[in-house]
Amino acid sequence: MDKTIPDRLSTLGHPQRLAVFRLLMRRYPDRVPATELANALDLKPNTLSTYVSALMQTGLISQERVGTSLRYAVDIEVTQATIGFLLHDCCRGRPEICLPFDHDATNKSAELTGQKFNVLFICTGNSARSIFAEAILRDLTPDRFNVYSAGTKPKSELNPFALEVLEHNGHDVSLLRAKNIGEFQTKDAPTLDFVFTVCDQAANEECPAWQGQTISAHWGLPDPVKVDGTDAEKSLAFRQTYGALRNRMTGFAALPIALLDRVSLQRAVDDIGQIKDKG
Repeated sequence: MDKTIPDRLSTLGHPQRLAVFRLLMRRYPDRVPATELANALDLKPNTLSTYVSALMQTGLISQERVGTSLRYAVDIEVTQATIGFLLHDCCRGRPEICLPFDHDATNKSAELTGQKFNVLFICTGNSARSIFAEAILRDLTPDRFNVYSAGTKPKSELNPFALEVLEHNGHDVSLLRAKNIGEFQTKDAPTLDFVFTVCDQAANEECPAWQGQTISAHWGLPDPVKVDGTDAEKSLAFRQTYGALRNRMTGFAALPIALLDRVSLQRAVDDIGQIKDKG
């Protein structure tokens, strides 16, 4: 057996190294700055450096320098090879005893039977970006998706600039409200087919695994709420965020979900998260 496999598994056996790896997996395919990793995991820079060095030595993550910043990303091929070893070698051709679901399965049945897919958008405050995503996708494809949004630390009220942009673009805002992500983690919550984080902070936070065969991806965008300046400048930031999300929603709504296997569908939603934002 290739010694690299035990080395990788041993490296991931350390709780803090595993935490770094899991955060990078949640952010894949983004490259995350070292300072953001350290802040999100409450680690000192030198401690983080030790952890990422160990992960890099086994090939699980890669490093790239952008200006003065070091950025890290999961090496997905190495990760797949490691997981593949556990599934195919250790399971000895019997994936049914290792996999919690059919790895070739998709959510085709929902579309073929006319049922709607359940989609959840998450950001920190649930006052702007995730609210935009909820309203846009719901109005683009009312017969195809049940669309929800939530926040990890939701605001008590929706942002007035966000509401103004939505109303200007013809969306009904009367039913929109800020919600805690906990509403979608109860036994009575809808089974989610897709979960998208639309801000980096929410993606960095630890959340329980979703039940079922949920497809998840990170579609991070800058927070327009944090823009300083005049009301006109703030309004422009919200309009640009709305436009960027509408581009992503249009791409997602166009996906032939029933025709894609799970791997292809995951790749497609990851690619949508990399769409350049033209506003």
